[in-house]
Amino acid sequence: MKKLLSLLFVSSLFLTGCATTAMESQEKSDQAKQFAIPPKGQSGLYIYRDSVFGSALKKNLYIDDKFIGQSAPKVFFYKVVPSGEHKISTESEFGNNDLTLKTDSGKNYFIRQYIKIGVFIGGANLEQVSEEKGKEAISKLKMAKEQQ
Repeated sequence: MKKLLSLLFVSSLFLTGCATTAMESQEKSDQAKQFAIPPKGQSGLYIYRDSVFGSALKKNLYIDDKFIGQSAPKVFFYKVVPSGEHKISTESEFGNNDLTLKTDSGKNYFIRQYIKIGVFIGGANLEQVSEEKGKEAISKLKMAKEQQ
């Protein structure tokens, strides 16, 4: 078992190549990093990936089953959505992993995507983080373009 885990770990290190995704302008990225309060009836979703583990992997991201883009290391997405319940999903090894989030008007929410060791290839999952932790992480990242 130790040999298998060691092999999986070493294999994942080889998967730390260079995944890229389409990026927003520096101006838009800097604007999103101001963390402005969303308009009444709206909420802001920041979804980010701050780890270099599995950096060769791009993982699809969805909000309410609508594709927003492929994540890559050291990038974030920002999306203003109507306040209420939302399903944020990430592609993983054997399907999507979902996070359900109830949002309030005029608030920003921060969701961290992380890569985890899988059976054949790295999987991905999502976790809601505090505003403080999210802002600190996003301040060091670049904004990805939402894809249609």
